[in-house]
Amino acid sequence: MAESPEDLEVADELIAERRSGPPGQLPDDMPRWMAGTITWIDWFSLWVGRIVCWLTVPLFAAMVYEVVARYAFVAPTMWAYDISRMLYGALFMLGSGYALSKGVHIRADFLYRNWSPRTQGIVDSSLYLVFYFPGLLVFLWMATDFAYLSWFRGERGMDTAWMPHMGPIKTVLPLGIVLLLIQGVSETLKSLYAATRGKWP
Repeated sequence: MAESPEDLEVADELIAERRSGPPGQLPDDMPRWMAGTITWIDWFSLWVGRIVCWLTVPLFAAMVYEVVARYAFVAPTMWAYDISRMLYGALFMLGSGYALSKGVHIRADFLYRNWSPRTQGIVDSSLYLVFYFPGLLVFLWMATDFAYLSWFRGERGMDTAWMPHMGPIKTVLPLGIVLLLIQGVSETLKSLYAATRGKWP
C-alpha cells in the first residue's frame, strides 16, 4: 500500500528536521560529557552559520550592481563574476558544518527512514568512523597543500580579465573541512547514543 502524503511528511520531518530546535535540548539519560560536547559543537556551528549567512549580502549586492551597470549604463564590470562565484563558494564551504548540524545535507532516505533508530544509529556511526573522518582528513591534507601553493605562488584566476588572487578563496576549502570535522564529532556522538539507547537525542 502506497504511503499517503501525510505519512511521507512525518517521515521526512523525523529524519531531516529532528534537530530543528536550539542546541542543548538533549535527553536526561545522556552522559554529561557527551551532552556537553554535543551542545558546545552545535552552538559553535549555529553561530558560524549565522555569521556566514551574511555573505549573501555582498553576493546579492555584486549581482545587482552588475545587472544595473550592464543594462542601465552599458558598463559591465570585470569583477562581478569572480566575486559572485568566490562568495558563493565560501558560503557553501563555510556553511557546510552548520548544514550538517541541521541534517539538511542531501541523503538517500528512502531506505533509511524505515529503519529503527538503533539501526540508523549503528549505520550512521559506522559510516562516520569508517568513511567520513578518514575521507575528510585526506581531503583536508590535500586542500591545505592546495591553498598553501596558491598563496606561495601568488596564483591568480586566469579565466577572466580581472585575474583575482586565488589564495583567499582556496583557503576557504580547508577551513570548511575543519568545520565539517568538528560537527562530525557531534553527529557521531548522536549516532552512538541512538545505537546504544534506541532513540535519537
